[in-house]
Amino acid sequence: MMEGARGMGAKEIAVVRQSTPRVPAEHTAAVKTMLTPALPTKQRSLGSLERPAGAIRWKVWAPRAQRVELVLGTGSDKQYLPMEPRGRNAFAHTLPDVPEGQRYAYRLDGERELPDPCSLSQPDGPHAASAVVRPSRFRWTDQDWKGISRRDLVLYELHVGTFTPEGTFAAIAGRLPALRELGITAIEIMPIGQFPGTRNWGYDGAFPYAVQNSYGGPLEFQQLVEACHGQGIAVILDVVYNHLGPEGNYLGSYGPYFTDRYKTPWGEAVNFDGPGSDHVRDYVLDNARMWLAEFHVDGLRLDAVHTIFDFSARHILGELQEVAEQESERAGRQIHLIAESDLNDPRILRSRQRGGFALAAQWGDDFHHAVHACLTGERHGYYEDFGRADQLAHTFEHPFVFTGQYSLYRDRRHGAPSDDLPGDRFVACLQNHDQIGNRTTGDRMISILGSPGKQRLATSLLLLSPYLPLIFMGEEYGEEQPFPFFCSFGDPQLVEAVRQGRKAEFAAHGFEEEFTDPFADETFESAKLAWQWPTGSFAAGLRLLYADLLRARREWPPLQNHVDRSARLVNDLEQEPLLELVRGGTIPESPGTLLAYFNFAGEPQLIPATAFFDEFQVAYSSEAPRYGGSRTDSHSTLELLPYECLALCRAGELSESGPA
Repeated sequence: MMEGARGMGAKEIAVVRQSTPRVPAEHTAAVKTMLTPALPTKQRSLGSLERPAGAIRWKVWAPRAQRVELVLGTGSDKQYLPMEPRGRNAFAHTLPDVPEGQRYAYRLDGERELPDPCSLSQPDGPHAASAVVRPSRFRWTDQDWKGISRRDLVLYELHVGTFTPEGTFAAIAGRLPALRELGITAIEIMPIGQFPGTRNWGYDGAFPYAVQNSYGGPLEFQQLVEACHGQGIAVILDVVYNHLGPEGNYLGSYGPYFTDRYKTPWGEAVNFDGPGSDHVRDYVLDNARMWLAEFHVDGLRLDAVHTIFDFSARHILGELQEVAEQESERAGRQIHLIAESDLNDPRILRSRQRGGFALAAQWGDDFHHAVHACLTGERHGYYEDFGRADQLAHTFEHPFVFTGQYSLYRDRRHGAPSDDLPGDRFVACLQNHDQIGNRTTGDRMISILGSPGKQRLATSLLLLSPYLPLIFMGEEYGEEQPFPFFCSFGDPQLVEAVRQGRKAEFAAHGFEEEFTDPFADETFESAKLAWQWPTGSFAAGLRLLYADLLRARREWPPLQNHVDRSARLVNDLEQEPLLELVRGGTIPESPGTLLAYFNFAGEPQLIPATAFFDEFQVAYSSEAPRYGGSRTDSHSTLELLPYECLALCRAGELSESGPA
């Protein structure tokens, strides 16, 4: 999550907080392991750990305590059991026959009782006792699941609490067939670590290991993952390793989990390279391993890695990737780490041999910013660096618009070239939780564009691009319900700090109007999807367009080529550009290419005819009647309608099952 909705009021908050399909050739190693028995996974080192015959060993790292007691039960039935020192400031205690759900806590130096920093379950919220959970008791039936290859990822970002009326993991399962029918291959779930209250984006989580109780807890999450695999859909989990939320965060009472040597927009940074950081690093690495091994998720989306500060010789991002590779080899399935970063730094993706961290992919915000600025005309905040038509052409050929040039928004040079990396190492989008929620009322793109044709054009830009597409929940049918920032902190001081912080942040970007109150019940309720696309409606046409283009990405060879492409502006009209994109090659004359034109004008424009143009036929029009558009047989192939995308190919070169 980028600085913005969650980052608003950061200074104030810091004050309040006192303490199975195809496997490509490049994955031959993974293919080999699919034929070998699974290796045992490394077990978590801290928390409530399973032992034979129903026993549990509790282990906690607490260098800031001289003695630690295990507190069993709640109320008048509490038992206080001394924990034995276990070297390097760890304490442990083992008991036989521990029932599932047993409540427990730790008492430090005979004073405050605190929940387990490695708790897997907080059924009564972040301020209450932890509960014993045994993930290994879940009987998985997805042994034949081999994951989704990176190049086939179509990501669908969703928020558990607002994706369905119920707001639970169980309710998501009922919508999986519709997502599979659409062409989604992976759902990307916003963070589920336990947070205060029942309403939160998830980036204010206080327990990275505990699955949010109001969503259904750990067992229901395992059931959802298995249901996804049964539908052929991978699960990418959004995790936050750069900070913890301001309420319910007790890690600092145990040890140096945080450092004041660095600052994030949301308060203290995680201590990855200072004294005591070995244990902090293990805390994060064990967490990643737990999601991959014990919950069978297929990858992690690493939140805002530009606020992960680590000057160690071995960066934590590289070690996280090693964990992913080890688990992929052990389980024999595809696993992907995807970074969110605003650094435009290709080292996140480059191989270790080239000094990189070798992650699978990273978000490419420049594509979003270029498309959004051109279609909406907005120039506030980071959009002040965008809006030129030539940047649109550039972003089809190069993932980063800024590769070392001066950025007006940052008042410095920004980025580095990434031309050695294929397009499927980058995730592109039209909308995501940040780009919607960072607006005063959380309004979606369809409300901003105000034109069905523009929405269809924007969709065509995304799905004909050489990048991995990310679709934000409801986008595929033009959802009009907003997605504003919301949370439900219990501390009144923190509530007011967040409100004032958001007000100041919006004012700094030129927005003086009222913003949606993040703590109001109606703010949360307004974000729940309508999930409707009646026959004959704009929503039904748009959803069909998404489905057709996603099928084309699967079946048309030029769209499976993430390397060879070119783009240029056909005219010199900055306000009404006509953009040409070539996929599957770099020049239209090459056999096997797909040629796409995008009209950004509100008036028709002509495609300049060339000597080879008669060889091409229409493969796709965003203004086809099936999508609610106005193209008819009377329109010339050389004429682009207002805000139309027209894709052309040579006869017989594409699958006949694609769009018309």
